Parts: sequence; C-alpha cells; structure tokens
Amino acid sequence: MEILIKNANLVNEGEILKKDVFIKNGIIAKIADKIANTSKCEVIDATEKYLLPGMIDDQVHFREPGLTHKADIASESKAAVAGGITSFIEMPNTVPQATTQKLLANKFEIAKNTSYANYSFMFGGTNDNLEELLKTNPKNVAAIKLFLGSSTGNMLVDNPETLENIFSETDMLIAVHCEDEATIQKNLKEHIAIYGEDILIEKHPIIRSEKACYLSSSKAIELAKKTGARLHVYHLSTVKETELLDNSLPLKDKKITAEVCVHHLWFDDSDYAKKGTLIKWNPAVKTKKDKDGLLQALLSNKIDIIATDHAPHTISEKQQVYTKAPSGGPLVQHALLALLEMHKQNKISLEKIVEKFSHNVAILYKIEKRGFIKEGYHADLVLIDLKKEQTVKKENILYKCGWSPFEGTTFSSSIITTFVNGNIIYNQGKFNHTIKGKRLLFNR
Repeated sequence: MEILIKNANLVNEGEILKKDVFIKNGIIAKIADKIANTSKCEVIDATEKYLLPGMIDDQVHFREPGLTHKADIASESKAAVAGGITSFIEMPNTVPQATTQKLLANKFEIAKNTSYANYSFMFGGTNDNLEELLKTNPKNVAAIKLFLGSSTGNMLVDNPETLENIFSETDMLIAVHCEDEATIQKNLKEHIAIYGEDILIEKHPIIRSEKACYLSSSKAIELAKKTGARLHVYHLSTVKETELLDNSLPLKDKKITAEVCVHHLWFDDSDYAKKGTLIKWNPAVKTKKDKDGLLQALLSNKIDIIATDHAPHTISEKQQVYTKAPSGGPLVQHALLALLEMHKQNKISLEKIVEKFSHNVAILYKIEKRGFIKEGYHADLVLIDLKKEQTVKKENILYKCGWSPFEGTTFSSSIITTFVNGNIIYNQGKFNHTIKGKRLLFNR
C-alpha cells in the first residue's frame, strides 16, 4: 500500500516544516518538499493541517482480562487511535494480575487479535515474585511496574528488602506509582471519623496528600541512586516532587525520569465542586499551584514525558460514596485534544507536545523505530486540524464506560486521520476494523 501526504505542516524534532510524506509498506519511505504523485498512490491533501508522529501513551489501564465490564483492549485502543495515540503500554493490575510470564503472554495474545494501536505491557512486581520478574525479556516487554502505594488492583509492594532486591537485580526500567501508604491510611482514618463513608470529594487531595506523594517519590529516587536502577516515576501530582528531579542531562543519559498526566495539567482542586468523583484519581488532582508548577517542570525538562493514566470505571461505580468510588477515569480519546487546547492558550507549543508525548516516550523506553517522522521509521502518524471545533458528547465518546471528564467541553481542534503502521485506521469518525496494531519492540 502506498500513501502520499501532500502539503503537511510536519511537527517533528523541534521544527514545523511544510513537507510531503510518502508511505510504502507501512514505512515512511520519503520526506521532501515536493514528491510527485504515482498512479498507485492514495493521495491525501494536508494543506493547512499539521502532521505529527503518533502519540505514545506509556500508562494505560485497558482492564482486560477480568474487568471487561469497564473496558477492553479493543474498545480502548479504538478510542486511543481516534485521539491520535498510535501506541500504548498497559499496566499489570488486571484480573488476574500480570505477575507471571504466562499471564503476561496471555495479554499480548489478546492484543495481537484485538488492538487497533501498537501495544506493549508491563510485568507486575509483587512482594514475592522476584524470580519470575527476572525472566522478563527487555527486548519485547516495556518495563517492570511497581505500586508503592495502593491503587486499583491492590498490588502494593511494601517490603523494603523486596524493593531493594528488585532495584538491585533487574536491568530493566522500573516504573513506579509513588504514594506513601501509611500516610494515606492515617489520613483516611481521620476523615472517616469525621464524615463516615461519605467523605467530601474535596478532601481527596488532603487524604492522598502532597506529603504522601513526596515521601514515596523521595524514597524511590533515593533507592534508585543507591542501587543504580533505571527508575521512571509515574504521574507526578505535586510541584514539591519536581524538586527531586534533574534537568542537567539529556534524556538519553538520565537514570531517573518522570512524567505528568494530562489530568494533572488540566484540572485542579477547584474542579471537584463541579466534577465530583469523575476526577477522583490516584494520585489526586491537587492545587492550581501544583498544576502550574508541573507544567513549568515539564517545559524546563525536569519532567520528561506526558501520559494519560487512562483508567476507566463504569459511571455507576464512580457515582458511589467517596470510600467506595474507585479512582481513575478515561482519557485516551481526548488527551491530545486537551493538550492542543493548552497550545491555543499559549501554555505549550506544538513542538513541545510532540517532544513530550511522542519523541521522549520512544527515547525513554528505547522503542524501535517509532515516535518520530523519519525515513525508515514505522508510519505512525496523526493529522490534525487546529481550526475544526468538536464538542465532547455522549454520542461521540468511544470508551466502553460511556463517559468522559471532558463531557460538554468544546475543543477548538480535531483529530482528522490516524495512521498506524502506514494504515489509515481512523479517518474523520470512521474506522478500518480489519487491520490491527503490532507489538512494540525495544532496542535494549
């Protein structure tokens, strides 16, 4: 199959250049100012539109197997490609949890048959599976995931000796959810004593507090420095945690990296009054000072990448009282649109969005030939229109759970076309259901 994209504004490696892009057999074969049409080509006129490398989301929960009443790999990867995300890395806290090589292989098999986007999965570390963890192949598995604070699935790793052994013995990247469990449980107990089970949602960032986040992040970073482990700190939610990070080295040379999620850049604690438990996440959405500080840390390269932590639940689950409402929400369909809106607000450039949500994810995980618009790379691309509005409504939400924290929001940009491995998977609301994504491979 041959596709020629004409007159696109390419956003790539810190520049925006008007170029033609020729795709052949799933690969970017040529990039030039002008490329002549051939009779075999499907020609796409991208005049006044912007062509980005496909976004790579390194933190999603697609809920399969075992939790498919909330979501599954097919439904959520479909939503992802509609949102310009062409590759994802999924978390291990499914049912059963991906804490053995056999269970991990089962998830890869499901994705092979059902995923619209390219995919990888993380192996889940626990207090007692080090031997199994060390069997993980770094060339075709994204990373090791550790929960240092309890969250959905309760895979808490809280044994100090186990943690040090994992950090010391694996050469793989270790990705961590950092919240101090003792602090959270103390805060929760105090709030239950006052409010009972129906705690005000506004108390969520006080229960899952700045202290809880900083204590855990600082311990993880200290342990990584002690052992020499390659550490990636997920979803920072406080400006205080950014004090722990360094921006003096290029990303490829960093041993300790961090990310911020779209919801921590978009929402703050003033939004709880309107959104309620729909924006209940772990770690919690915190203050405007935290939101603004996280953005500045992202722009200054203390924070290296953007992710979604897409984690859907049914609306009935989310509408329960505080202590029963699970944390997490769906984001992959609307994350890039939210970032494009922030670009329109002069908060972040298109070049920086591409750097943090595509280039740097590929660099950080050493993903093979993805994340850039380069000749010889897989043609994972997204074409956007910065002048075409769209409003998030029930009828255009693709998540299996059927709701979005952005419902009712009008974005001033739209995703027009998404290419996965050179195939048009999504185009102006229509999908190619016959072609599936591929397993990500890693240059390690």
